[in-house]
Amino acid sequence: MKTVVVIGGGITGLSTMYYLQKAVKANDLDVRLILIEAQEQLGGKICSVHNREFIIETGADSIVTRKENVIPFIKELGLEEEVVYNATGRSFLYSDGELKMIPEDAMFGIPMSLESLATTTLISAEGKVEALKDFYTLNDTFTKNDSVGAFLEHFLGRELVEKQISPVLSGVYSGKLNDLTIASTLPYLIDYKNEYGSIIRGLEANKEKFKGTANRKFLSFKNGLSTIINRLEEELMVSVEIIKGVQAKKIEKTSDRYLLTFTNYKELEADYVVLSTPDSAAKQLLQNEELNEEFNQFKNSSMISIYLGFDLPDSELPQDGTGFITTEGSDLICNACTWTSRKWSHTSKNHHLLVRLFYKSSSPHYERLRKINEAELEEVALADIRNSLGITGQPVASEITKWHNNMPNYHITHHQIVESLQEKMKSHYPNILLAGCSYFGVGIPDCIANGEKTAVRVTELLQMKS
Repeated sequence: MKTVVVIGGGITGLSTMYYLQKAVKANDLDVRLILIEAQEQLGGKICSVHNREFIIETGADSIVTRKENVIPFIKELGLEEEVVYNATGRSFLYSDGELKMIPEDAMFGIPMSLESLATTTLISAEGKVEALKDFYTLNDTFTKNDSVGAFLEHFLGRELVEKQISPVLSGVYSGKLNDLTIASTLPYLIDYKNEYGSIIRGLEANKEKFKGTANRKFLSFKNGLSTIINRLEEELMVSVEIIKGVQAKKIEKTSDRYLLTFTNYKELEADYVVLSTPDSAAKQLLQNEELNEEFNQFKNSSMISIYLGFDLPDSELPQDGTGFITTEGSDLICNACTWTSRKWSHTSKNHHLLVRLFYKSSSPHYERLRKINEAELEEVALADIRNSLGITGQPVASEITKWHNNMPNYHITHHQIVESLQEKMKSHYPNILLAGCSYFGVGIPDCIANGEKTAVRVTELLQMKS
């Protein structure tokens, strides 16, 4: 009997083990499957908290619908009846002390039509004229390995990028646009530029892909995003040993197997290991100086998430929308604010106001915020709510989560580093696979797809040895 151990019980580790369990059964393989998770509950960055009447997501709050693997996976798990979709509504930038609408016909702030460019109130007439060069300037230099910031600015102009696109796109990908590659953010943009001669024209031709079904761009579940985690755990209990609250300490190669030691559990021997952990944890487990050359080049950002729930009707919000992103130089401390009860009606049973504020390490205020206590953080958040929304009530519920150095930041050489690391892994640890958002995509659909791909590779290795 062969033993496969997956370390890390987030969505990637769970998806890997789910597909592995299916493959073992389908191919009648004699395999022991073990999942190790350091925390007392599975899910990683997916965690739904029920606080009074509110459903609060301390990490990821939704799944993007346009990825093709999402709906089939949900149906396979029998969760389609539990799905809820985001309410559609306008998004804003908080700029110059007021809320300004991001054009509805835009994707990450990038206009999806000439009309969208013409009618935006976020940039000047001169900025709009400069952006028109996208329609007549050919791409003869940029590839997907180039900076997405440089690419967008070259064809759409500095003002449109700085005032409308960068606040949105930088917020989503947790980094400065000039440090992020086209490949790691929006790889299809360069395809559109090359095929249609224009980024805007390409987005317009493919608009339906980004709108989703009836503008339903994101989904969650009636009882929170942890629903998918709980269902996966139920599925895995059939033939997987799930060990929670156990911290992996070290992995050592012994002949053609691996010895796994833990701080609070007995040693295990494994034939194959999947490290579905943050890159820092994988580095610590392997303790290999040759691999550290790559591990040390990964970058991670940080974030503080603050939810505030009020005994006030959701209608107290000053605008009909789903939230705002702050622009550089704003008088607010937060980087963004989601009007959660408006965007996700299931999160507030009585339609009371629930908002989520984000404080990112890209902010000059972050280091100070990281060191203060929760009561002080709540006061910072309340001040931002007063200044941006004019709401002065006291919260009846709050939830503060700190994600420190735990948010992957795909800088411009990220993919090359991953490729180099994988080659070294094949040489030093041929039967240990790296998986997860530190390397292969940060969205939940990307993590599920990576889990499936990892399971396929482990199954191939198992069949080669059988």
